[in-house]
Amino acid sequence: MINRRVLCVLVAGLATGCSSAEQPAPPPVTTYELPARTVRPDEKPLRVPPMREGETEFTLIGLTTGIETLIGSHAEWKAKGRYTRARLVIVNNGRTNIEFDARRQLLVLSTGGTAVPDDQAMQIKRQPSAIPLGAVVRVEFDLYYDIPVDAKPTALRVFGGPTLTDMKDAESIDIPLP
Repeated sequence: MINRRVLCVLVAGLATGCSSAEQPAPPPVTTYELPARTVRPDEKPLRVPPMREGETEFTLIGLTTGIETLIGSHAEWKAKGRYTRARLVIVNNGRTNIEFDARRQLLVLSTGGTAVPDDQAMQIKRQPSAIPLGAVVRVEFDLYYDIPVDAKPTALRVFGGPTLTDMKDAESIDIPLP
């Protein structure tokens, strides 16, 4: 004779193990629906996946090469070589503020060298040299580089800003350009 207690445990185990009820699917991830914007006439839209450096996420969304002259609200400036403009979205995914230094972002060139953002071009186009990014803040802006006529941009080397694990912001990543 089977003990009643053992029989109850066996029946309960079989009932749960043979259940045909499926687990409900997790709810879909909710996302913001951001409106599409028109690409500038001289800009090439990019479909580069976001890349992370530390707690900072970078998405390169546009590139313009071969710009000979920049015109701003207060100046017109001719390039020594040719200007390249990179349109960038940056998100601080961290829980603390970072000071994002736009001047540290390097354009890697086909000649093997790098270029820093051109101060004069950045000022003419009213782009910030440094941006304080709060926790979970998203910002979009342009970087301008004056590169030699015979050089082509191959990557954007980005630095995310000092964090608790990289206080000197010595780490970087390269975002390859198509």
